[in-house]
Amino acid sequence: MEEAVKASAALTECRYTMNPALSPLGEKWVPREARNIASARRFVRDVAADWNAMGDVPEIAELLTSELVTNAMAYGSGDTSTVSPIRITVSGEKELLTVDVHDSCIAVPRMRRAGDLEVSGRGLAIVQELSRNWGWTLNPYGKSVWFQLVAWRRMPGVASAGGGD
Repeated sequence: MEEAVKASAALTECRYTMNPALSPLGEKWVPREARNIASARRFVRDVAADWNAMGDVPEIAELLTSELVTNAMAYGSGDTSTVSPIRITVSGEKELLTVDVHDSCIAVPRMRRAGDLEVSGRGLAIVQELSRNWGWTLNPYGKSVWFQLVAWRRMPGVASAGGGD
């Protein structure tokens, strides 16, 4: 029972609940094939650039998307007998660009400490280091692993909360 309470507390810390005011900017479904990682990266970079994200945000979003989609390809199929696609959504709220990578596995992602000579195991550490916030959300169909970047002074085309502009 104590383990379940700890797991629930950890999950609550990392939960991102989509705000109804969140502006959807784009969505892409890709088959679970390694060749589609590049397509997912380009999609997120292009959406961030199309919405005039500041500075190097499109490139950072591209890198972090690559890490999450790679993890979804490698670990996100769960025990299902059929291979389900991966969904990438990009949205914006106020100054934040949010990228969600959805897969059909309910296993919670975990941070690893890769050894100096290991060629993998650093993806989530990179996401944690470069994002404003990141986490995961479980749902009846699997999970969403997400990150947020400060992309704008405020979301383009959205009036400030105080009105005007």
